[in-house]
Amino acid sequence: MQPYHGQVLKQHHLMLKPIAFPTETVYGLGAPVFSPEIIQKIYELKGRPQDNPLIVHVANFEQMALIVESYPEELARHFWPGPLTLILPKKSTVPSIVSAGLPTIGVRMPAHPLARELIEAVGEPLAAPSANLSGRPSSTTAAHVRDDFGDQVMILDGGPCEQGLESTVLSLDPPTILRPGTITKEEIEAVLGTKVLVANGEVEKPLSPGMKYKHYSPYARVRLVEVNEIVVPSPKKMILQAVKPEELYALFREADKLGMEEIVIRCDQNMKSNAALMNRLIRAAH
Repeated sequence: MQPYHGQVLKQHHLMLKPIAFPTETVYGLGAPVFSPEIIQKIYELKGRPQDNPLIVHVANFEQMALIVESYPEELARHFWPGPLTLILPKKSTVPSIVSAGLPTIGVRMPAHPLARELIEAVGEPLAAPSANLSGRPSSTTAAHVRDDFGDQVMILDGGPCEQGLESTVLSLDPPTILRPGTITKEEIEAVLGTKVLVANGEVEKPLSPGMKYKHYSPYARVRLVEVNEIVVPSPKKMILQAVKPEELYALFREADKLGMEEIVIRCDQNMKSNAALMNRLIRAAH
């Protein structure tokens, strides 16, 4: 399947099926936010539960007026473009399929220039979860997207993602991190000048992806151990240590291709201090 590049879409009515595109975090699988029929295809292709809301990606601040009633400008302008998703009150014109029927939507402005170029070419924001089968490791290369979806989606190939973990998700009343990412609690607190909470546990009605269902998991069983714990090797067991965030999902996918039955990850202090990485590891092992 051929990858699609910058000028592939000049008008959004040419977009008849979802398109995978690179961001600085992971690849997204997008559809125009005002095209519920294409958005429905994303749910079907991913096998994604209908009560799991999508994140909307904008190319610029002017597009915010199309989709939300208000947003915290100081916070957005400090971190955007970048890996921060804000939970905001949506406009009634935004189809309910985007927000899973909730009055809010998650919004972010990706830092990857190809992502913003694509959104500008489409002419409206893109509703886009990660470009992977639901519950499985996110895609950090175009090849990962191809492995999951074949020719069922278009692909804008921007090379490997720089960060490799999904964005930080922040709800605002009160400020609460729903999903940790590269942007930390401390960085957000420095801008807001107030304490930021961190959500724990599962919820019945998720405001953000990654809150209710098992996520980021390879087919192999994931087991987390201490650095000095004795692990008996075997041909079907992959043992990893000093895992970097940008490598995690590629390692998970490699293990599945090799037919591994178990992935044992030695968690050193550097890994334990990375809230986003540990969040993904714990959910993968859940």
